[in-house]
Amino acid sequence: MTKMVQTYNCIAEKLKDCFCRNQCGNMVRPLSQLDRAGKVRICKVNGDRQLCARMAAMGLYPGTEAELICPENGSQCILKIHGGKVCLDRTISENILVAGR
Repeated sequence: MTKMVQTYNCIAEKLKDCFCRNQCGNMVRPLSQLDRAGKVRICKVNGDRQLCARMAAMGLYPGTEAELICPENGSQCILKIHGGKVCLDRTISENILVAGR
């Protein structure tokens, strides 16, 4: 397989996880509700296919661990993930379910 096909298959699997599985059990809440910095595990990404694809392209998919750097309860938040930083607005952070520390 070419590298492009392998990449496509990898992203397709991660997208399937966004819609199909909740990997963290019952102790999940939206990222927008966290008010303390620390480690989180992404459990599920709610939303349409476009949102899930965009989040997967940035490395935000179920099972991934991230560090919440700058929580603004109910507002924007900054995540450190895969060595980079991502700033998410409230609309998107409400659709990302995480299990906290």
